[in-house]
Amino acid sequence: MDDLIRSEDDLRARYGSVSPLAAKKQLDRLDVHARRFIELSPFLVISSHGPDGVGDVSPKGDAPGFVQVLDDRTLLIPDRPGNNRLDTLANLMTHDGVGLLFLVPGVCETLRVNGRARVVTAEELLAPTAVRGRLPTAGILVAVEEVYLHCAKALVRSKLWEDDHKVERRALPSLGQMLADQVAGVDAAEADARVEDSIRNRLY
Repeated sequence: MDDLIRSEDDLRARYGSVSPLAAKKQLDRLDVHARRFIELSPFLVISSHGPDGVGDVSPKGDAPGFVQVLDDRTLLIPDRPGNNRLDTLANLMTHDGVGLLFLVPGVCETLRVNGRARVVTAEELLAPTAVRGRLPTAGILVAVEEVYLHCAKALVRSKLWEDDHKVERRALPSLGQMLADQVAGVDAAEADARVEDSIRNRLY
């Protein structure tokens, strides 16, 4: 028996039609509520895909409002120091489509923004995103095409912001230990020390 769904028609047959409100809530620009949500957001995830078609998501976080709203159709995301895998930035060299999901701690609704992105290095663009006098090496300039608020169901079900559902860090091994288990030749203590040094000294 073939249980794969192979077309949107098959999907709609199982799920039904989109609700009128869900269809109408999609905007083509940032309104006052989207702007405020982004202003309060210290964290987002960005999706992209590479030339092989494989999708990727990456977290971005900083002080609330770290994403700059340049106008109602343009966002600038500073790219802070990381591990230099450059997955998102490299993907944008071949495919410019991105999806953004903004979260605000304590708020169960999320904001979704879809559009086209490019990597920019112009100092006049990046200057407002400097922290401690340090400019990011590059930024992601997003041309907004779709904007909509997403209802709270996922975060309510997950109880993400509820204190009594927080997981103790010791429920997992340290990052260094997990990497040592995954990668031959990695010393857990050395890896943990490098990670700690990076967090203390190279956030910006």
